[in-house]
Amino acid sequence: MATLRDIKRRIKAVQSTSKITKAMKMVAASKFRRAQQRMFEMRPYADRMNGVLSGLAGSAEGETHPLLAVRPRRKVEILVLTSDRGLCGAFNANILKAATRHAAELRAEGFEVVMSSVGRKARDFFKRRGISLRNSWVGISGKISYANAQEIAGDIIATYTEEAVDEVILVYNEFKSVVAQKVVIARLLPLAPIETAEEDTLPVYNFIYEPSMKGIFEQLVPKNVEIQVFRALLESQASEEAARMSAMENATKAANEMIGSLTLQYNKARQASITKELMDIVGGVEALKG
Repeated sequence: MATLRDIKRRIKAVQSTSKITKAMKMVAASKFRRAQQRMFEMRPYADRMNGVLSGLAGSAEGETHPLLAVRPRRKVEILVLTSDRGLCGAFNANILKAATRHAAELRAEGFEVVMSSVGRKARDFFKRRGISLRNSWVGISGKISYANAQEIAGDIIATYTEEAVDEVILVYNEFKSVVAQKVVIARLLPLAPIETAEEDTLPVYNFIYEPSMKGIFEQLVPKNVEIQVFRALLESQASEEAARMSAMENATKAANEMIGSLTLQYNKARQASITKELMDIVGGVEALKG
């Protein structure tokens, strides 16, 4: 049976843990507000970019761009977006589980699959399982910039245009609410709109191109790849901080419940100890009288 000193030591340890998780929740809440604002500002631009591109591609009249050309699928690359740090509940586990399952399905269909990753958690996950990565990016979680998206998109575009892969799949967490994130598996190349909560497509018009259709496509199509990667990074960042905030709140509640349980146990043990001492005193007095 645990002594009073042991119980008191456990109470202090859990109280310290509760203070840490509470502080981490506050930090995550602050980061989440900034990430959420950036994400909400990016969503309309990314959606409209897809709509404009769809309209231009629909009126291209046979002229196209290498990133729009659909080739027979033989080799598929999966780009997995996770965080660099843990303590965010099932955020990373859900993404990695979905990516692993989708890769297995593609292999079962006879396709060759290569993996790339963003985030230390995905890199370490595949490394532990002996799965080699074509490329990986770490150290950008929490400080995402458009330059990061340009670097990642440039690498993917180069790999696709060199026909090293025939399709690129993006796996990331889309932010829905503070307590809910949705794992999205979307085709990035050949260029296709990333799935969004609100469908926002433009009707197809007969456009007049200036200076030329080819020049516009050369600028617009790679830019859209960068935009979609940047949007996915921001969605993932907001989802990560929301998941961490919820996880730290649950951890704080669990710690407080444990403190209450230990305090009750401590009081019972202390009461039993006092009762035993009183009985010893009474027994001693009775012995002296006898």
